[in-house]
Parts: sequence; structure tokens; C-alpha cells
Amino acid sequence: MLDSIPTILLLIFVYFYLKSMLFTPLKKVLKERDALTLGARKGAQESLAAAERKQREYEQRFALARLEIYKAQEETRRKWLDDQAAQVGRERTRLEGQVHAEKEKIGQESTTARENLTMPSAELASQIADSLLSRRAGSAA
Repeated sequence: MLDSIPTILLLIFVYFYLKSMLFTPLKKVLKERDALTLGARKGAQESLAAAERKQREYEQRFALARLEIYKAQEETRRKWLDDQAAQVGRERTRLEGQVHAEKEKIGQESTTARENLTMPSAELASQIADSLLSRRAGSAA
């Protein structure tokens, strides 16, 4: 058992040597790596959150811009429809005036035609009566 004491001492020496030269620096490096990893993860999460906020802001601005475009389009369409309705109204008024004028013209023409027809018919009746009377007068004599 006395022969094993140098081996035990050597093992104890190797243990403390490895602990101080290998395991302690290794633990330090691992702690630093963990701290850096956690910091990087935290930084990545913050960057991701910032990117999500920016994306939401972009989407909100995009939605507002789209809404403004739709409003402008609706306003343009409404103006176009109002202009079209005004043009149709003006044209309808103009055409109604023309129709009224043409109706009056036709009425006057029909009155004139009736007068023209009644005058020749009276003359014709007079001529027929004269002709009949002159035949009767000629046959009676």
C-alpha cells in the first residue's frame, strides 16, 4: 500500500493540475460563450421585435395609403358621374325644347293644312254647285 502513495499523490497532483490548467479556463470560456450566446439571442430577439414593429408600421402606412387611393378614386368616380348626369340633364332639356318646338311647328302646319283644305273644299263645293246649277239651267231651257 505504501507503493501506491506516490501514484495517489501523482493522481492528486494531476487532478489539481488539470483543474487549474484545463477545467478552470474551460469553465471560464464556457461561461463567456454562454454570456455571448445569451447576449446574441437577446439581441436577435430585440432585432426581431424591432423588425416586427417596423413591419406593422409599414402595413399600417400601406393600408392608409391604399385607403387614400380608394377615396381619391371614389371622389373621381363621383365627379365623373355628377358630370355625366349634368351633361345628360342639359341634353335632355335641350332635346325637350326641340321636341316642344317641333310639336308646335307640326301643330301650326296641321292648322295651316286644315285651313288650306277647307278653303279649296269650299271653292270646290261652290264650283260643283255652280256646275250642277248651270247643267240644270241648260237642260231646263
